Amino acid sequence: MTISMYAASIPPMIRSLTNLKVIIEKAVVYAEAKKIDPSVLINARLYPDMFPLVRQVQIATDVAKGAVSRLADLEVPKYEDNESTFSEIVARIDKTISLLKSFKSDQINGSEDKTIALPMHDKTVNFQGLPYLLDFVLPNVYFHVATVYAILRHNGVEIGKKDFLGSIY
Repeated sequence: MTISMYAASIPPMIRSLTNLKVIIEKAVVYAEAKKIDPSVLINARLYPDMFPLVRQVQIATDVAKGAVSRLADLEVPKYEDNESTFSEIVARIDKTISLLKSFKSDQINGSEDKTIALPMHDKTVNFQGLPYLLDFVLPNVYFHVATVYAILRHNGVEIGKKDFLGSIY
């Protein structure tokens, strides 16, 4: 059995970002119940040299939107990276999920061997489509979503593995 590039990319990223939205929504409820200024959680980090929660969300959504756009040979949409509230963070996640849902399988399938030139800092890294998806994109999305989860869990938000994985049954 084979799996298409579409099936390996769009559904897992939509699922991960949807679960991220649920986790963020639980953080909103937690902050309200505990009378915590939401900016405390939005700017929380696991360690001083790590990015805060808001930046983790921005990177997860950037990687997702960039991946599908590059695989489909389309220009990557630009987001402002100016979110400072939970509602703005949720709106960014929703916008990214909507973008992912707008792609059709024929736009992504067949991109396994496509050359992806990814600008990174002061250089460009070249990938083939399948290794780009499996070795760079999905691990990055999962890493940044997991880091948001860890930041919130560390700060007392009552979330667990089921929230990270979402409904699997």
